[in-house]
Amino acid sequence: MKVCIVGAGAIGGFLGTRLAASGAAEVSVLARGSTLAALRTHGWRLLQNGALLTTPAHASDSATELGVQDVVFIAVKGPALPSLAPALKPLIGPDTLVVPAMNGVPWWFSGTIPALGDAPLESVDPGGHTAQAIPLPQVIGCVIHASTATSEPGLTTHRIGQGLIVGEAAGGASERVRRLGEVLARAGFEVTCSPRVRYDIWYKLWGNMTANPVSALTGATMDRILDDDLVRKFCTDAMREAAAIGEKIGCGVNQTPDDRHVITRKLGAFKTSMLQDAEAGRMIELDSIVGAAREIGQRVGVPTPTIDALFGLTRLFGRVHGLYPPAAAPTSRSSGDPT
Repeated sequence: MKVCIVGAGAIGGFLGTRLAASGAAEVSVLARGSTLAALRTHGWRLLQNGALLTTPAHASDSATELGVQDVVFIAVKGPALPSLAPALKPLIGPDTLVVPAMNGVPWWFSGTIPALGDAPLESVDPGGHTAQAIPLPQVIGCVIHASTATSEPGLTTHRIGQGLIVGEAAGGASERVRRLGEVLARAGFEVTCSPRVRYDIWYKLWGNMTANPVSALTGATMDRILDDDLVRKFCTDAMREAAAIGEKIGCGVNQTPDDRHVITRKLGAFKTSMLQDAEAGRMIELDSIVGAAREIGQRVGVPTPTIDALFGLTRLFGRVHGLYPPAAAPTSRSSGDPT
């Protein structure tokens, strides 16, 4: 099986190193800049359990050079995908599986939910460019339950978790998902082939939609967030709104926010991916994690005052610190405007 990893950051490095080192697939990677240079010099590198796992990497910045793949894992930051997606076409043949290994709500999420209509989610796929470049029938949904980080280009650290959930975007079971699951299992992942991967995506979002932006805003680890009564209540209110949205789109969550808080608190003082990005000066993935939930809520008629506040505050934080695109400049100004 020919597998290409698009983007060799924390998640891409985790997937690529494991797959390449296992021999379960013929692995290549599409990368650029300092990450590409590091991969060409050092190969794949993954620090786990105190040991460094290394293996040669077939790395390129040209999708045409790498050619058509059996599986393409997309592991780039959400904001980068709409402009990148058309350039991935040389990797994608008629039978290629495209697996977005990304945070939050993916571009394809609304594709088969009647309540959301036919329009793309502007928060994650403005103008629908990604949907036009990547055929929905070739998409395999993916949820990753693992904590990883990059300390330098091309070097990934794995902290906790081995879980991968994969499933047909349209739902149900399939032979192609089963085969993909077998390859991933050979690379040491704990794989679940899910008939309801859209629910699995929403459930993870429900659990971390508040944790990520609150941690970025405050600089706090999750234990401190959940130990503050007022902040925990704020998170609970947002989770209740997200649960109400889930009910409208066939992704109802049976767990209570308090139940989820207990589970998360057991993980201790960990930093969310958004806090890691903020500390490193990287763009934050706010739209796919909070903006998409807000947009879906608007489409199905669920009020989201807490989610709105969370989005607005984090968006402003991001703009002030250069971590989120600036607001569009006003097109005109009244002559009587004192500013």
